[in-house]
Amino acid sequence: MILEAEPTKLGRKMAASPASKSAPLRVGLVAGEASGDTLGADFIRAFRRHAPDTQFFGVAGPKMQAAGCESWEPAESLAVMGLFDVLRDLPRLVRLLARIKRMFLTARPDVFIGIDAPDTNLRLARSLHAAGIPTVQYVSPQVWAWRQGRARSIRESVDLVLCLLPFEKRFYDEHGIRAEFVGHPLADAIPETIDRAAARRALGLSADASVVALLPGSRRGEVGRLAGDFAATARWLAARRPNLTFIAPMASAATRQIFSRVLERDAPSIGVRLIDGQATTALSAADVVLVASGTASLEAALCKRPMVVVYRLGCLTGWLIARLNLVKSKFFAQPNLLADRRVVGEYFQGEIVPESIGAELLMWLDDTDKRVALEREFSKIHAELRRGAGARAVQAVLELLQGDTPAGSSR
Repeated sequence: MILEAEPTKLGRKMAASPASKSAPLRVGLVAGEASGDTLGADFIRAFRRHAPDTQFFGVAGPKMQAAGCESWEPAESLAVMGLFDVLRDLPRLVRLLARIKRMFLTARPDVFIGIDAPDTNLRLARSLHAAGIPTVQYVSPQVWAWRQGRARSIRESVDLVLCLLPFEKRFYDEHGIRAEFVGHPLADAIPETIDRAAARRALGLSADASVVALLPGSRRGEVGRLAGDFAATARWLAARRPNLTFIAPMASAATRQIFSRVLERDAPSIGVRLIDGQATTALSAADVVLVASGTASLEAALCKRPMVVVYRLGCLTGWLIARLNLVKSKFFAQPNLLADRRVVGEYFQGEIVPESIGAELLMWLDDTDKRVALEREFSKIHAELRRGAGARAVQAVLELLQGDTPAGSSR
């Protein structure tokens, strides 16, 4: 469900926008992974409610394509994580980005919107911005957490940043970069009250089972690095609570294959049920969650589920980040960032130890009072993020194209 934000104002904007001319508005999009594909599809649907003839084209995943985006290249072709993964894949990425840039410069969309994937999209945006094409970054890079010097580059590359999290806009305001907090589409899509019983029925789970959801990531490299940790933790938990039920929603066939292979090798006696997609349903059905850092941890929070969040980079990338003290944020897990305190466990690199993670998950299973308090915290976060993100993003883009400066904007 997408909540409409100021439909009358949006209608007025559309009446005077480029879409009201004889030629339809043409929007270039680039999404780099599954979460970006979801955001892109939401944005396209919101835009089409106000301008049905708008044309969308670029790098798109299956959800964006289903929403009506012409795909030049699949989104997964840009899904690379970690400095050294990028270096290994660099020749292919350079060729691909050069081709995509040429296509956009030839097509000359009325606006270019890069969805997440900041390392890719900010490079593209810089070239397109220099060529006179309005540019937008939808989903802020974590510039507030590390490599804050990128703010100058962002200012020179994009005309507008659409922020999903409230503290991100404050950072851009301080650096003189036009930004709008639009809320998060997941907060719109997920009900504020979760029906656990219905989710369990949908997955064929017993109403009284103790369910642990395992979400090791959406990218192949990410799952490859974390699969062993997840398998070891499941094995540790099962040794202490043989009655636990494990479910694992998989983002793609490729990640399912990687995770399944590691489970067979490292936890052959643990019956982990792999599910294709249905992450929200699996999270709603679960009692506790072990999740890779990223959008899935926010999704777990919106489902009001206790969790432990883990994050593992390649060894050299992790060493370099620690050695150069590149991370400036107190936390990396989105629930902790939004609460501005440690409300759930987060473990990075060498801290990822099955005994520590497993003990914290068992604590959440056993401590009813803490679980209730956490659910209240997550309900507050949900309310803050539930703003009709798609419609607000459309409004912000139209204001940019009209040359309007939103109230409260930094420029």
